Amino acid sequence: MSVTLAQAQTIVRAALEHGTEQGFNPLTVAVLDTGGAVVALGRQDGSGYLRPDLATAKAWGILGMGITNRALAARAADSPEIYTSLVALAGGKLVSVPGGVFIRDADGTLLGAVGISGDASLNDEAAAVAGIAAAGLVAETGAED
Repeated sequence: MSVTLAQAQTIVRAALEHGTEQGFNPLTVAVLDTGGAVVALGRQDGSGYLRPDLATAKAWGILGMGITNRALAARAADSPEIYTSLVALAGGKLVSVPGGVFIRDADGTLLGAVGISGDASLNDEAAAVAGIAAAGLVAETGAED
């Protein structure tokens, strides 16, 4: 089971609205299914041209590794050589900063991930959480631990 197109579009819309309401810099939002394929992507006017790649990498990396961005950051700090190898193996599509968030249903089933880029990492993450909540789904950031 994966995030639906309707859910992904709701996540994108609500995350971008959250960013606008909070006065964040222009955001780019990527919603990926459990296989790492992009289901929906939205880029606000003024968001840099590398933002879609960065947003996708934030989500793709956590899906590929099965751990949150915070856990990736901890591993990178503990074993930088392993993290460098992972980034190389992933073709650069692995980022260890907040802004990549797992999407789960109410039962805890993984549906995909959201990656956001454009503002400070914690603001990107907050927009992702807001988008996921707007779709009636559950966000997992790693901050819950």
